[in-house]
Amino acid sequence: MQLLDGKKTAEDIKNEIAAEVQSIKDAGGKVPHLAAVIVGTNGASLTYVGSKVKSCQQIGFDSTLVSLPEDITEDELLAKIKELNEDDDLDGYIVQLPLPKHIDEQKILLAIDPDKDVDGFHPTNFGKMALEMESFIPATPFGIMQLLERYKVETAGKHTVVIGRSNIVGRPMSILMSRKGNPGDSTVTLTHSRTKNLAEFTKNADIIITALGVPEFLKADMVKDGVVVIDVGITRVDDASNPKGYVIKGDVDFNEVSKKSSFITPVPGGVGPMTIAMLLKNTLLARKMRSAKK
Repeated sequence: MQLLDGKKTAEDIKNEIAAEVQSIKDAGGKVPHLAAVIVGTNGASLTYVGSKVKSCQQIGFDSTLVSLPEDITEDELLAKIKELNEDDDLDGYIVQLPLPKHIDEQKILLAIDPDKDVDGFHPTNFGKMALEMESFIPATPFGIMQLLERYKVETAGKHTVVIGRSNIVGRPMSILMSRKGNPGDSTVTLTHSRTKNLAEFTKNADIIITALGVPEFLKADMVKDGVVVIDVGITRVDDASNPKGYVIKGDVDFNEVSKKSSFITPVPGGVGPMTIAMLLKNTLLARKMRSAKK
């Protein structure tokens, strides 16, 4: 069994980007500029956005944190989005989800300029991805593809089972794994909470990508020997014995499933760190695209 180490791989990618940013600086070019919009004071969102800003500093990007009050109106937020779209100094930005209940997330995501949508959530980017055109790939699926590529995991002709059909992970993964090229060229089955006899699919899978959000859902008796397992799940589970009062669990019963796996991602330290690294990679791509247009 080989561990797909997202923490180490993400650091490698950040170092590669930092070297590229340095050469842009040396050539007198403009360094990439990423902004993050956060509405309200959701603890998990603040932590996540904070680590994005820190990563930008680490690799030499310019970064801006746009912090907005919880009670901002939808129209006010849309006005801010328009402002960011028109800001020529800005290469890409993300709007941290979830947004407060009174704001229509879809309306906000649609208002983002697709050329600055480094999260890859805009239908224009999603459509381009499906058509195998150059686009911003959503950061988590992009990170998974990088892990598979860098660890030379064979995907061509393999049966990939994706568990979960969210627009952020499951659905894009099903498209990416079936695309031509490496990684890709897989035969993909997309399963979800309504799938009957789900274990029948997972038992026959060469590769399982699970993004269900149910702690330790995937058990050893649901997989075959030599399976490749990508665990996107991340759930806080109360644990009085832990100083924090909780532990982080993935969708996979790691201790048991790892014994049957050829490759597996840990939680934490697998897919999570890759997400931020890929956001930075998308921002660098946005900068290059903007430079090419001028």
